[in-house]
This record gives sequence, structure tokens and C-alpha cells, in this order.
Amino acid sequence: MNKLAASALTCAMVALAWAPASAAQDAPAWAYPVNPPDFKLPADDGSIRRVPDSTAGYTLAQVRDPFLAPDWRPQDHPTMPPVVAAGRKPDVLACGYCHRAEGTGGPENANIAGLPADYILQQLADYKSGARSTAVPGRAPQAFMISTAKAITDDEAKAAAEYFAALKPRRTIKVVESETAPKTFVAGWFLAAATPAAREPLGRRIVEVPDDLERFESRDPRATFTAYVPVGSVAKGEALAAGQGTPRLPRCSTCHGADLRGKGSYPPIAGRSPTSAFRQLYELQSGARAGPDAKFMKASVAKLSQDDMIALAAYLATLEP
Repeated sequence: MNKLAASALTCAMVALAWAPASAAQDAPAWAYPVNPPDFKLPADDGSIRRVPDSTAGYTLAQVRDPFLAPDWRPQDHPTMPPVVAAGRKPDVLACGYCHRAEGTGGPENANIAGLPADYILQQLADYKSGARSTAVPGRAPQAFMISTAKAITDDEAKAAAEYFAALKPRRTIKVVESETAPKTFVAGWFLAAATPAAREPLGRRIVEVPDDLERFESRDPRATFTAYVPVGSVAKGEALAAGQGTPRLPRCSTCHGADLRGKGSYPPIAGRSPTSAFRQLYELQSGARAGPDAKFMKASVAKLSQDDMIALAAYLATLEP
């Protein structure tokens, strides 16, 4: 591929990432933010972006390049394999572009640091086969995941899975029970606090926003978030996770370990994005997420209401990853 073609492809990828999609009618909009039709990216003025505790610098164009994983602190992690750092043009995006160099991801996708390698490989296989999809087709984070899974080679998938499995999960979420939350706007498949700051009723939602929008958009793995959840949801979620709530569920610890940090090939579910966790529960229940491991969860989530899913996701996010 010549440089002109590669540049055009990168522009097309970025355009898709920020283009609007149509949401399924019953999928909660707060969990599946969709860019509005008039959404436009700020122009790149060529200035160099910086983040705390790093000597690296990237332009806005670079942090938007889906074939580049900005590496703000190389000393914090093993050397990224090529598929994580740069992907493979034209079809395989850099895994670290969406999930960040340290696997922390964001509310729009998933934190995959420390997930078992076998589990990651199974999810890629499910995306590739069509067993796993999304409740809102066309949302760029999931569309990119599906297209990349279909194009990635077995060796690339193994390298990526082993890399992310070796990473130590980082705590990035603060959970706040509240009757109100910041007013938000969709900043690119995730919610961000509006400026000037204002509050609105939270209702039956999780509102998870970056504490520093520019830092998160610069793909800094140390970017942090505040998740506003309904009052009482953490205690309700704790009871549900322990098999003591209504409806009665199997104890989450049976499969996911006593501290919910994973057991064998079962993934850790503690201390991760509650927005992402809600989507997983919702998609397991709706059937958008299937595959060999999903059948074990299907019966567990069948009787959950969306309020139950919010409570479980809120509680899990309070735990140490």
C-alpha cells in the first residue's frame, strides 16, 4: 500500500469512528452513546499533546490514528507486540488504539488488562464467527472490534491475548451514589461532562465521565473516571452478587473467584467500567453476546431487570481490580 492510499484509509477509519450510528430502540442510550448527526471533530492545529508523568508527545492526528497506540509510559508495561502497537494495515487496527497501551480502555469499549489469554482468544473467535455482536449495530467501537477480529491472524491474536493477559489491571473508576449527575454530551461514543458545568436528575442510569476529557482523548491509560450511580445501587448490587438479592442469582464468586478478580479462564469482573459491565449483562440477556462461555451466564442474567444490571455494575466497579 502506498503512502497516499494508507493516509486515505486512516482518514476513512477515523471518519467511521466518529460518524453517527442508529441505536436500537430498546437499548438504553446512556449505555450506548451515539454521536449526533452534526458531530464534528475539532481541527488538528499541529500542537503537541502532553500528559502528566510522561516525556512523550503526540499530535492530535496521531492520537486519532487507529494504526497507532500512543505509548505515554513505555516503562510501565512490556514491549507491545506489533499488532497491539500498530495493527496491520489495512484491516487490523492497533489493539492499543482502542484499549490503550495498558489495556485500560474506556466506557465505550472495555478494560481488558489482566483478562485470561484463553478468554480473550474466545471473544475474538466469537466476534469472528458472529456469535458475539452488539445491541446497537454500527457503533464504531464494536464495529471496529468485529472487523478486526475477522481479519486478525491466529499468531497476531495469540500475541495480543498474551500481552494484555500479562498486564496488571489499574484502578481508574470512582463510584458516586447520587440523585443527580453532570449534564453530558456525546464526545465520541462515550459521555463527557458539559461545559459550563450543570447538573440534572440521574434517574435510572449510570453516568460515567472522564475526569479530564483531553487526557482521555489523548489515550492516556492513567485517565480516570467518575461514575454516578443511583442511591442504594451499590448495596443492592453487592447482595445480588452474593446470591442474596431478588432475583436470586448464583454467587458471582462461584465462577469469578472469591475476590471477583477471576479464576482460571473465568475473567476478573472487579473494578472495571460500570457502563461496559452493564452492556455485557444486557447483551448476554438479549442474545447479542453468545458463544461457548455465554451459555453459562445466560440463565444467570435471564431474570435481571435493567435496574438490577445497573446495581451489579455499580457494585463491581467499587471493587479493587
